[in-house]
Amino acid sequence: MKSSYKYEATKGEQLILKYKLREPLTDAANPGLLVLLHGVGGNEDNMFRLAASLPEDMIIVAARAPYTLKPDSYAWFGVQFSPEGSIINAEQAEKSRTVLNLFVNQLTERFQIDKTRVYLGGFSQGGIMSYSVGLTFAPKFAGIFCLSGRLLKEVRPMIKSGPEIRDLKVFIAHGTDDRVLSVNYAREAMAYLQELGIYPEYHEYQMPHSMEQQEIDDLNRWLRCG
Repeated sequence: MKSSYKYEATKGEQLILKYKLREPLTDAANPGLLVLLHGVGGNEDNMFRLAASLPEDMIIVAARAPYTLKPDSYAWFGVQFSPEGSIINAEQAEKSRTVLNLFVNQLTERFQIDKTRVYLGGFSQGGIMSYSVGLTFAPKFAGIFCLSGRLLKEVRPMIKSGPEIRDLKVFIAHGTDDRVLSVNYAREAMAYLQELGIYPEYHEYQMPHSMEQQEIDDLNRWLRCG
């Protein structure tokens, strides 16, 4: 699928993706790390607004996707919608998967991170990328979460079953009134992960394609129990 999205990666001493960061609010010597990923058409501010309500002993990083749609509007990969379903730009999705893996590596090298407490999660397309990265680079993550997203069929062949992936914590949440990405995507992902020996914490809420306070409260509790 052709796309006019412009790929933007920082160079030199900066990290490969642009981001906003909230430092830990406690004196933890080796804080955990939580990387937040926004949805298509959004930017890092969309997820960074959650930082104030997330665990105080973690570094919170909200990343900006590398493909530009228009000013202040970005995507992890191009997507087109048709009566048969959505069609993704698989090349861009794969590029973002590898870039995000590198970005997490850069963060853990730059900051004094507790490498046993690295989490990745996002909303919509950000949740999609959390599955794509977390399930294919499972050993480096303590947990991942997907809010109103889906698991790409293109990623499934890259997921390897085994003890390392079974130790991965997963949080899935979706709205039953979602008209952008059906709640069936969440249910399918849940069933697939259970086949791999992963048993996610799973929630459905009566809401559209959005994030609501009860969902964030449940996510926060899940993170604090990690």
